[in-house]
Amino acid sequence: MTHKDEEKNPDLNLDEARVLIQNCLNFFEESGRIISSCLSQGNPSKIIDNWSHISNDAARTFGVITQAWISEPRMLATAHANLCQDYLNLCSCFILKMLDSKIEPFAIPLPKDNRFKDPLWTEQPCFDFIKQSYLLASRWAEQLVENTQTADDYTRDKARFYITQATNALSPSNFLLTNPEILKETLDSKGQNLVQGIKMLAEDIEPESGYLNIRRTDGKAFEVGKNIAITPGKVIYQNELMQLIQYEPATKDVFRHPLLIVPPWINKFYILDLSPEKSFVKWCLEQGHSVFIISWVNPGPKLAEKTLGDYAGEGIIEAIDVISTVTGQKEINALGYCIGGTLLAITLAYMAAEKNDRIKTASLLTTQVDFTYAGDLKLFINNDYIEEIKKDMKDKGFFDGRKMAHIFDVLRSNELIWSYMLNNYMKGKNPPPFDLMSWNADWTHIPAANHLFYLRECYIKNALSKGEMIVRGKQINLNQVHIPVYNLAARDDHIVPAESVFFGNQFFGGDVDYVLADSGHISGVINPPSKKKYQYWRLGQPNKSGPQNYSQWQENAQVYKGSWWTDWQAWIERTDAKKVPARKIGGKGFEPIEDAPGSYVKVKSVQKYSREEEQEKSSGE
Repeated sequence: MTHKDEEKNPDLNLDEARVLIQNCLNFFEESGRIISSCLSQGNPSKIIDNWSHISNDAARTFGVITQAWISEPRMLATAHANLCQDYLNLCSCFILKMLDSKIEPFAIPLPKDNRFKDPLWTEQPCFDFIKQSYLLASRWAEQLVENTQTADDYTRDKARFYITQATNALSPSNFLLTNPEILKETLDSKGQNLVQGIKMLAEDIEPESGYLNIRRTDGKAFEVGKNIAITPGKVIYQNELMQLIQYEPATKDVFRHPLLIVPPWINKFYILDLSPEKSFVKWCLEQGHSVFIISWVNPGPKLAEKTLGDYAGEGIIEAIDVISTVTGQKEINALGYCIGGTLLAITLAYMAAEKNDRIKTASLLTTQVDFTYAGDLKLFINNDYIEEIKKDMKDKGFFDGRKMAHIFDVLRSNELIWSYMLNNYMKGKNPPPFDLMSWNADWTHIPAANHLFYLRECYIKNALSKGEMIVRGKQINLNQVHIPVYNLAARDDHIVPAESVFFGNQFFGGDVDYVLADSGHISGVINPPSKKKYQYWRLGQPNKSGPQNYSQWQENAQVYKGSWWTDWQAWIERTDAKKVPARKIGGKGFEPIEDAPGSYVKVKSVQKYSREEEQEKSSGE
């Protein structure tokens, strides 16, 4: 046998087989140790308790769906007959493929489904049959729910979501013996991938809480202020809720109206200032803007009573006061991202009620002001859920940001959970450095009062778009907001659906330019022009003069290559292109406190004390 023949020989020799067996034994031994450790510390009960509301709701939902199925025997019989016919067709396809490998598959994954990309899923008839069987069963289950006419839309939507989560979890790609890619990896590495994977799993489970923090990047690759969030600037003002950062100008002349950026309070602000080539802040400076940004505090128990009105007043309005003093310019442009955009819209309506016209234009990025079409998140935010988290926040004084991160992960479980479970704990590979995922893991808490207000007033009552929201003692109405609004949505956004953003256009009192970016909630927004990636859609006039139906808008919108950033810049310049000499940082009583990105953004989320314990600590100091 030649050396080349030996390379093609997949058989293990005796020594290699021993290594494989030993590594498999090590894998099972370490698995048992992890389970034993969790049981001894009671962690499973903590985890179950944290997800009790979701599991109970799923049980109730399927109870209703089951009753509906019983009342529709003809539909159920037809569904079973169709499934049997599909499997007969699949078996015929399988037999033919054994005779001719060029036979087209009966069930094909969706174009964006990356679970079965490896050629082994197609080349090996056995695994191709497993893959197609799974696709048939999962689609049948989803279709069965959709065809249940006696259940209301809300129940069907929840059942569809739970079915999707269950089928995602049960995918053959998630299990060693049914995934040819992992089996090959195990044989090639003599089981070392399993040993390394279980070691990583043990490292990622928090010993006290039992939470599994799935690693999605090299945690040591990025450091705030070192290689991300490094745009030069200074903190010129701070209070309990925020630090205000002013950045150094990058041009000789700047636009007359300064730009205030309002990020989400549920994340760190530097999503808009990642690495220099991805930084929206840096790009805005290079276009000639005087850029200010709010860096929200990562709250502890002592801020439990801070409301959304406080975030509007002590956040946005105080920031505008400081900017006006420092720059000598009364009017500013404001931009809000995600829930920061919702806060900006609320502040605009409040300022309109106060006859305060200091914001000249507003840009809302993936922002909801109406929650009629709020997507899958709305399925679980009801009065029972609010009472559940109210009890959970009673002692801590805040909503744990880690739970918010887990909720967002579940919305895209294949991409954000199972793909990493596969790569990390079955392939035994560390994920590559990725600045966006480093930011994603740097979650923040939310003050209890603020979180409860937001959920009740926005998701339950939809009070903002109805003109029924009370903020700082005033009833506010978006219809009183007459300034130009740039309203950006993202086509594949799973958190803020594009249709929901579009529907919100009608509630503003002035012209709204609705623009649709390609990709998702983050990638669609953080899309620098230099990358020459994606595209965006818009009409030639503000939306109030155009289609009022989202489908009609899509049919009439024109597609433009590249980033929406340049379109936004052109929109800003159309409102006022006048420039003034670049401004120095601070002054007029607001001298720099510290270098950007400031100290608030570096506070990590650590939950090791109750509200009473922090009060005792403060008293002692």
